[in-house]
Amino acid sequence: MNPGPARTAGASEATDVTGTDGALSADGLTTAPAARQADTPSARFLARATLLSAALSMAGAVLGLARDQTLAHLFGAGAETDAFLVAWTVPELAATLLIEEGMAFVLVPAFSVALARRALGNSTPDPVRALVAASLPRLCLAFAATAAALVVGAPLLVSALAPGLPDPSLAISCTRLTATCVLSFGLAGYCSAALRAHRSYAAPGAIYIAYNLAIITTMFVLGTHWGVRSAALGVALGGCLMVAVQIPQLARRIAAPQRGAGLHQSAAAPRWGSPRSSEAESGGATSHNEAADERRHPTAQPAQRPAPGLVCAVLLFALCRQSQVLIERQFASALPAGAISHLNYAQKVAQLPMSLSMMVCIVTFPVVAQAIAEGDTRRARDRVERDVLLMACLVLLGAAVVVACAPQIVQLLFQRGAFTAQDTAATAAVMRVYAAGLLGQTLVGALVRSYFAAGRTTWFPLGAMGVGALATVVIGAWAVGPWGACGIAAANATGITLTALLMLHGLGPRNVPVRVRRVVAELVRPVCAAVCATGAGLLVAGLFASPAAAVAACCLCVTVVFLLLAWVLDAADARSLLLPLAQSLRHSVTRKLGHGR
Repeated sequence: MNPGPARTAGASEATDVTGTDGALSADGLTTAPAARQADTPSARFLARATLLSAALSMAGAVLGLARDQTLAHLFGAGAETDAFLVAWTVPELAATLLIEEGMAFVLVPAFSVALARRALGNSTPDPVRALVAASLPRLCLAFAATAAALVVGAPLLVSALAPGLPDPSLAISCTRLTATCVLSFGLAGYCSAALRAHRSYAAPGAIYIAYNLAIITTMFVLGTHWGVRSAALGVALGGCLMVAVQIPQLARRIAAPQRGAGLHQSAAAPRWGSPRSSEAESGGATSHNEAADERRHPTAQPAQRPAPGLVCAVLLFALCRQSQVLIERQFASALPAGAISHLNYAQKVAQLPMSLSMMVCIVTFPVVAQAIAEGDTRRARDRVERDVLLMACLVLLGAAVVVACAPQIVQLLFQRGAFTAQDTAATAAVMRVYAAGLLGQTLVGALVRSYFAAGRTTWFPLGAMGVGALATVVIGAWAVGPWGACGIAAANATGITLTALLMLHGLGPRNVPVRVRRVVAELVRPVCAAVCATGAGLLVAGLFASPAAAVAACCLCVTVVFLLLAWVLDAADARSLLLPLAQSLRHSVTRKLGHGR
C-alpha cells in the first residue's frame, strides 16, 4: 500500500520542527508539540497498513504452507528432507538477522532520522541518499563475504548443526546453494527497512510471496532430476526475487525531491562512520544554545550511522533467538529419521498466528521510533502497550485453534503422498506443545522493538535471550530422552516464555516506560478467554470425521467463544474495538433493508 503522493517525498514521514518544545505530562512523560503530533499517522492509516501487511503476510504464509506441502508430498519426512532442513537453517537464520529483526531494528530508526531531516529543508547532500551511499556498499561487501565463507565452509557447518546425520553429503550440497541467500536476504532486508521507514508496506509485504513461489516452482520443475536439491536452488532464486520486487519502489522513494522550508540547512550529511556530532571549526566545542536546540529538535542533529555497539547488540540478540532452532536440530539429529521434519512442519504451522500478530508491531515500529526521536515518550508508551495487548489477543486466538484441532490441521495440510498417518500424529503432538510458547514468542518480538526503537545500544535483550536459550538447552537435554521431539518443543516454549518475562520486567525509562504491572494484569484476560475457547474447540473438533469439517467447525467455535469472553472480560479494550464494528454492520444492514423497501 502506498501512502499517497503527499508521503512520497518524506514530508509526512517526519514532523515539521517549529520553535515549540514538548510539554511534560502529569505522569512525568513528555509529549510532542501539536505541530509534530499533527503529522502523526492516523489510526485509520495504521489500520489499513496493518491489514495490508497482514493480507500479504497471510498470502506468503499460505504459499509457505504450499511449499512445505510440496516438500512433504515429493520427498516425504525422512533422511532426504532432514538433509534439506539442515541446509534450511541458513535461510531461516538469515531471514531473522537480515529481514525480520536485525536489519530492521538498526535501519528503521536510522532512515526515520534521515527522512525527518529531509523534511526539514534543503540539506546538501540529501540525507536519505547520503545514508544509502554510505551504508549500502559496505553492507553488500559484508553480505557477499559471509555468503562465500558459508559456501566454502559448508562441511564444517553441517557437522556442527547436525552431527548425527548418517550421510552429510546431501546436506552439504543443499547448504552451498542456500548459503547464497545471505547476500540476497541482506539486500532484501535493507530495502524492506528503508521502505517501511518511508511508510510503504506493499513491496516489503510481498517478498515472501515471490520467495515461496520460486521455491515451489523450482521443486516441481527440477524435483525429478535434482531431488531435494531443487528446493535448495529455489531458495537461492527466491532470494533474488525478494530484492527484485522492492527495487523499483525504493528507487522512487530515494529519488524523491526534498520538501521543507530550509530549516537547519547547515546540518552535515549522514556518513557511515562519521563522528556523532559536527564540531565547530574554532575548537570543536558545541555551544550551550546549540546543544539545547538539539535536545529540543532531535531531527536537527546530523543523521548518524548506527553505533557499532548497537549493531552488535541487535545481531547477537537475533542470532541468540534463532539459536533455539539450532538447539532443536542438534538434539533432533540424534533421534530417529524424520524427527527434524516433524519439528519443522509443526513449527511452521504453529507459528502462523504469531506471524500474523507481528504485523501490528511491524507497521507501528516506525511510529514508535519517530515518537521517541521527538521525545514524545507518552505516545510511544501508549502505542507499545496497545500493540502488546492486541497482539496477545490475536496470537492467543490462533494458539487456541492450533491446540484444539492440531491433528485435523496436519492431516488436512500434509497427509498425502509420502507423508503418512504416523507422521501426522507425531507432527500434531509437537505442534500442540509449540503452541504453549506462542505468547512468549509474540511478546519477545513486540518488546524487543521497544528496547531498540531509540537507536541506543542496550545489552539487556541479549542477556534475557541468553538466559532463555540456556534454559532451552538444559530442559531439552533432560527432556529429549523420555519425550523425544515433544520434549524439545517443550524446552523451546519454556525458554522463550522465560525470555519474554525477563524482557517485560526490564522495561524502564531508558527505553519505553511501559507500565509493566498494568500490562501483565491485562494479559490475564485474553489468556483466560483462550483457555476456555480451547476447551470448546476440542469438544467440537471431535464431533467430525472429516478433517476439513472439523477444522472449519473448530475455527468457528473457538473464534465465537474467544470473542464473547473477550467482550465480557473487556480484554485489550475489546468493547471499544468491537462496538463500532457492530454498529457499522447494523447501520449497513439497516440501509440495505431500507433500499429494499
